Amino acid sequence: MLCLTDVLVTRTAGTPARPPAPPSLRTAARDPYPLYRTLRTHHPLVYDEPFGAWLVSRYDDVSAALADPRLVPLPGEGTSEADQRLERALRGPASAALTAAVERGAHVLASRLAAREEADLVAEFCDWLPTATVVAALGLPYEETARVHCWCRTGLGPSGGGRSELGVFLRPLTARRRAHPGGDLLSVLCAERTDEAVTGLVGTLLGAAGETTARALASFLANLLDHPRQLAVLRDRPDLTAGAWAESLRRDPPLHIVKRRAVEPVGAIPAGATVACLLGAAGRDPERFTDPDRYDAFRRDPAPLAHGTGRHASAEALLARLTAEHGLRALLAALPGLRRAEGAQAAPEDLVRRSPKILRVRTR
Repeated sequence: MLCLTDVLVTRTAGTPARPPAPPSLRTAARDPYPLYRTLRTHHPLVYDEPFGAWLVSRYDDVSAALADPRLVPLPGEGTSEADQRLERALRGPASAALTAAVERGAHVLASRLAAREEADLVAEFCDWLPTATVVAALGLPYEETARVHCWCRTGLGPSGGGRSELGVFLRPLTARRRAHPGGDLLSVLCAERTDEAVTGLVGTLLGAAGETTARALASFLANLLDHPRQLAVLRDRPDLTAGAWAESLRRDPPLHIVKRRAVEPVGAIPAGATVACLLGAAGRDPERFTDPDRYDAFRRDPAPLAHGTGRHASAEALLARLTAEHGLRALLAALPGLRRAEGAQAAPEDLVRRSPKILRVRTR
């Protein structure tokens, strides 16, 4: 396996003295890309004191860092055992139920927009599709959508404090499913599992349907709307959507920074230090990608790093991909005239989580 130390030693050996350390990441929230270029070119490994972390910015280095066993996820980050259990559960009939729910939720939300001439896709589609999917897939009461949405967006607390509230909410529903199982995901999860186990799996699914998935969908739609010719191709060739989605994750990942902690020294990085893997910089590394700042829905090998690194990585990656593919299909079917609305668009201002806050479109 390629180790981070090997990559950095190979890259930096024999290079001339580097210029002074660059500005901190904390100064680059509005537009981090010039700083990313400086980091990749002159500072592939540098300690950012105000940010409190070692920065890794080149594609190969970030990829190696994420795979290095000496760099472990911080508490509350990384793929959890619960996420792995949910990934195993979301197979067979459960996977079919989840896919059907995404299709249904996307169709309902897109149809509501069809009666309007202008809409904000972030507030009226992207923010709600993951929640609508979870509600439909689990067969939860429709009137509880707002409460489920709150759980998806805010989580259940870092120590699982909200888990008891979720358990109380689910208990009568699981009792009904055990007595009269149906074709929904909750019935599948209830089979041969305790109430506590079901609550844990549902809680993990709610986390996967959270802000990161909504942000990734918003960036995906924004990229396609900014490239109407590519969008027109996808309208006729929906089989190409998976590649277009991967390209969006490469160019505009919903999380620009994933942190790791060194459990032992890794080259210049001391044990106990925090390492910031800059996904936003790695995805635009010109040594890995041709014309990396350009969005190309048909790029042959986008190789995104965005998923597989979050707190609910496996389930999140699956749900995000389904919302992207079926969400786009529903929008194109319901809104044949879909295009950007005239006027300025709000630029993202958050460094760690970057995505459009508003995505105003014309529907006809």
